[in-house]
Amino acid sequence: MNKLWNNHMHCEFSGDSEAPMKDMIEESIKANMYGITFTDHLDLDYYHEPNRFDLDIDSYRKCYDVLTNNKFYNNSFEVLWGIELGLQTHLAKKHNEIISKYNFDFVIGSTHQVNKMDPYYPEYFNEYGIKGGVRKFFEETAANIESFKNFDSYGHLDYIIRYSDEAKKLAYEDYCDIVYDILKLLIENDKALEINTGAFKFGLLEPNPCIATIKKYKDLGGKLITLGSDAHKTEQINVGYDKIENILKDCGFNSYFVYKNRKPIEYEL
Repeated sequence: MNKLWNNHMHCEFSGDSEAPMKDMIEESIKANMYGITFTDHLDLDYYHEPNRFDLDIDSYRKCYDVLTNNKFYNNSFEVLWGIELGLQTHLAKKHNEIISKYNFDFVIGSTHQVNKMDPYYPEYFNEYGIKGGVRKFFEETAANIESFKNFDSYGHLDYIIRYSDEAKKLAYEDYCDIVYDILKLLIENDKALEINTGAFKFGLLEPNPCIATIKKYKDLGGKLITLGSDAHKTEQINVGYDKIENILKDCGFNSYFVYKNRKPIEYEL
């Protein structure tokens, strides 16, 4: 297996991680990564737990600068700085203001909430049901992309499938039409599709998004792929990385992209 980048990584500055940034770097080197991008969470207006994901960007950057300016690791290993935005349509202006203020290498756009509910919690499916909840999530994702385009890659597109055993059993045909519309939006706006191997730690047998979605993205003309394990702990850094190269090649891809200074750089598989 070739060395690969991990461009979705959370450390102590994310509201759901306690992993020190230094430890994540050291473990990524041990895991034989080519390089990593930190993408800590900023989920403004997170209704379930207010302020939990209000990222202290200045402290996050200061820690990054200290560790990367005073390198304790081999110069051949790269560490980049990014952010994962929890998108909501009413936050588009605020998100643009934040992104314009900082020199991120990479910006992930993700959907974590629908109508003030996170599918991570059972209340969401209690409200919308399984089929209805999945479709509602994808409709919200499309609306998020329409309202905000200042991101580089869309994170874990079928995030919602992670958190319900019943949703995992749905036929792809139950929601593939809206997924195709989302893929077209990404392609039209030159946005990458993230292949998120964190799905494997939730018992899924495929990454997020699933293989059928990755193949459809390719069929529709999509070229920009980014990789990430969505690690929140050191032991999650390379989850699924033993599978991802073969999955991408089977889907017709021979390369993936890493964003540096918001520009995509191609790496061969």
